[in-house]
Amino acid sequence: MIRLRTLLPVVAVACCLSSMSYAQDAAADYPNNTIRIVIGFSPGGGSDVAGRAVADKLAEKWGKPVIVENKTGAQGNLAMAAVAKAAPDGYTLIVVPIGNAAVNPSLFKELPYSMSEFAPISRIADIENVLVVSSKLPAKNLEELIALGKSGKMRFTFSSPGAGSQAHLAGELLARAIGVDIAHIPYRGLGPALNDVLSGEITLTFAQLSNAKQFIENGQLRAIGIANPKRNAALPNVPTLSEAGLPGFVAVSWYALMAPANTPRPIIDKLSREIAGIVQLPGVTATFAALGAQPVGGTPEELRTTIVEDTARWAKVIKEAGIPLQ
Repeated sequence: MIRLRTLLPVVAVACCLSSMSYAQDAAADYPNNTIRIVIGFSPGGGSDVAGRAVADKLAEKWGKPVIVENKTGAQGNLAMAAVAKAAPDGYTLIVVPIGNAAVNPSLFKELPYSMSEFAPISRIADIENVLVVSSKLPAKNLEELIALGKSGKMRFTFSSPGAGSQAHLAGELLARAIGVDIAHIPYRGLGPALNDVLSGEITLTFAQLSNAKQFIENGQLRAIGIANPKRNAALPNVPTLSEAGLPGFVAVSWYALMAPANTPRPIIDKLSREIAGIVQLPGVTATFAALGAQPVGGTPEELRTTIVEDTARWAKVIKEAGIPLQ
């Protein structure tokens, strides 16, 4: 018995070292097969563009096929469920937008996946949202917008491309931050949601910068503030909402690369390092710029922190706004 007790810690350490050695060997040999990057949305959208930019450069860098598979349905939830059950070997990855990672867990009664089933790799890109109003509205900045809303002279409304979208949550967050009742008007898609702000029928919306920029520049829309911690170089004179008077106001859309949980850490780290370099390549930054996105990169730990913080932020908004669960 004494000899067995003495041997047990030695066996445990040996097993641990063997496991670490196996993971390191797997990473050294990775990849030696086709990598599949799953996208939960249709071709041409932000997730798809970001995923294909990464896939092309990984294939070019490693000389191995990296294919993109669009697995649509249930607002990306079907793709998440499929990848959660995939082998944790680094050969099945997924591009995850903020909605699937940090919003849907609070928005859906039941999800076919849990975020604990995923290993964060790296953020790929951020898409900045800007608070815009029609140029016809008699408010040139946030202070005047708040004053107009509190005056009771007009009914405030905000549009979004659908319930639970980033624009919807950002609008609800704004209403609570400025103490003005703003009615949510959901639309089916970005175009209609923005068109009625352009016409002045809807008071305001949070639009992705890529969609709103041309209308801001031609004077049809007025940019009140960027919902990002930093100003955007494309609109250097537009303040952040924090600068305008709402400290800490952030509503950023992002895309990240993740793998099934228990994927060996050396493989996760290898992918994370590659993503950090890929997103800064001139061709990739140009692709992102056309999408209105900024390259990010970063470590798995940084991505995990972002998910935790955004999950808490949007869960609070969903609860306080009484947004019905789907």
